[in-house]
Amino acid sequence: MAKSINQVILMGRLTRDPEQRTTTGGKTIASFSIAVDRGGESDAADFFEITAWEKLGDLVIQYLGKGRRVLVQGRLRQDSWDDKETGKKRSRVEVTATDVTFLDGPNSDSEGGAPRSSAQTSYPKSSSSNSSKSEDVVIEDIEDKPIDLSEIPF
Repeated sequence: MAKSINQVILMGRLTRDPEQRTTTGGKTIASFSIAVDRGGESDAADFFEITAWEKLGDLVIQYLGKGRRVLVQGRLRQDSWDDKETGKKRSRVEVTATDVTFLDGPNSDSEGGAPRSSAQTSYPKSSSSNSSKSEDVVIEDIEDKPIDLSEIPF
């Protein structure tokens, strides 16, 4: 029997600043949406609602804002409910993020050439914008768990 796959990869720009909320169990959730341009069609885009949980959500809240470019990897989740006002069945599909890669630098909103950082890395402290000395990126919280080969997309 074939194994089920639920994986999505999206690249786009945040349409609003991320919003943070907390579950009754104390877990943090960051919610945001991104616009993904439709290739070849002028001014057409698809919009996706994204949720990021716990530490990933905290990093999204800390570093991302409206207009920033991101690469989101995750899975689709469908919710359905009965509308209290109309009594009709409603549903929506959203992306639950498993990884968010920041495509713009910390102080950049340009389309290209900006430094890339992952949600698991912190931005380097800048000393001087005129300095020709390169800065090291500090990587925090590296987990030494085995790689799950089933998560590799190719």
